[in-house]
Amino acid sequence: MTGLLPSPIYPVVDHPRWIERLGAAGARFIQLRLKDLDSETLRAQVIEGQEAAARHNVRLVLNDYWELALELGIDYIHIGQEDLDTADLEQIRAARISFGISTHSHEELDRALSVEPDYVALGPIWETKLKKMIWGPQGVEKLSEWRRIIGPAMPLVAIGGITKDRAASCLSAGADSVAAVSDFIASADPEAQVSEWLKACSS
Repeated sequence: MTGLLPSPIYPVVDHPRWIERLGAAGARFIQLRLKDLDSETLRAQVIEGQEAAARHNVRLVLNDYWELALELGIDYIHIGQEDLDTADLEQIRAARISFGISTHSHEELDRALSVEPDYVALGPIWETKLKKMIWGPQGVEKLSEWRRIIGPAMPLVAIGGITKDRAASCLSAGADSVAAVSDFIASADPEAQVSEWLKACSS
């Protein structure tokens, strides 16, 4: 268990160039979520992201590819519920790699807590069009419920439909960190967005 997360803002990005840009702007906790790449391109992009993270003191989270994370020594792995069936958590712990788990229901939360992750994520808090979800919007009230269930020591991440203006309400409801995709990488000025998010989450 790592205790507090590295930052109250948690951009989720689809290419290592964003780690360079957002890290230079002050983001310190970034998830690299890569999809549909051949193994050689995947490995090259993860290494590129790892190098950018090192330059900017970013704690890098790799989504899903736990074996590659073990090989390269990535800081964190984010694991979906389906990945819990195959991920070797003993190996991950032995390598001192932190891991977080997505949750969308009480059953999934119970399953996540049974393996003692370093954080749990709840989503989608609001409707999101970036990812097809079988789960409807959870709402900030569910964050408060998750906080009561998991206790004060387990870090909690909010994700799904979150904007800069919605971030503070998630933190007030019990989240330790707020994740977003489009509000960063689809912004006209992603670097300024990092500053605005940091300001919004510290007020």
